[in-house]
Parts: sequence; structure tokens; C-alpha cells
Amino acid sequence: MPRRPIRLATRAIILVNDELLMVNAWPQNRTESENDLWCAPGGGADPHHSLPENLAREVHEETGLTVTVGAPCMVNEFHAPERSFHQVDIYFRCTVISGQLSEDWQDPEHIVTRRKFFSRDALKQIRFKPDSLPDVAWGDGFAYDPLEPLVR
Repeated sequence: MPRRPIRLATRAIILVNDELLMVNAWPQNRTESENDLWCAPGGGADPHHSLPENLAREVHEETGLTVTVGAPCMVNEFHAPERSFHQVDIYFRCTVISGQLSEDWQDPEHIVTRRKFFSRDALKQIRFKPDSLPDVAWGDGFAYDPLEPLVR
């Protein structure tokens, strides 16, 4: 299998009323086992734009929210060696400055179709990535989570 370059992505930790914003991780045309996976909003970084610029754009595209991007709080690596896939996600703490979630919002890439705030207890009832997300979202400091399998 040909080697692909490591993909760089940014993700947002957005807490509102002590609930964490999550989005569906896969387009709806994926297999059922992948459709129920949730993640923090964000996506691939475009060259020649800062990581915060990329993240603010991705959050708006996926959720309709406008955010300010704060400090980084985690680096997480996902990989699927059998597919030659390796992605490094850099998570930033973000604050909503305008907008609200709406069922009518359309992601221009048609990947994110669901967006929802979850309490820490509610997260225990869903599948999400990365595994360390709750500890980072409701914690302080900086975390590094190396080489987590893509799907658990």
C-alpha cells in the first residue's frame, strides 16, 4: 500500500453550560457501525492559513457557529495502518461568539449532519473519539494522546 503523508487537522473544544459540542464523525453514507461515532467539530487544515483560521472556518461550516479560538489543549494521533492513514489532530479551546445550532444548517461538504451538546454523563452513552476527550474538555492543561486506533 502506498504511504500517504500525515494529515493535519484542527478540532474545537466548545463547552456551553457545561456541555461539550460534538458532531457526527462520518458522512451518513458510511457503514452503520461508523455512523454512530461522534467527535469534536473541526477538520483538515488548509495550507497557508493559520491553524486557528482553519478551525474557525471548519466550526462555522459544520455548525453555523462563529467562535474565537483560544489555546491548544491536546494533540491526538489517529491511525489505521491497514489503510495507510495517519492524522494528527490539534485541539483548541474555543468560545462561541455568535450563532446557535439549527437542524436546518447544512455543512457545505455534507459530512456533518448532526450536531449536539452532551453533558459529561451523556458522553458515557455514545461512541466518540478520542477516548481522552472528556478528560481534556473538562480538565486543565495540555494532553498528548499518541497513536489511537481510528475506530474503537
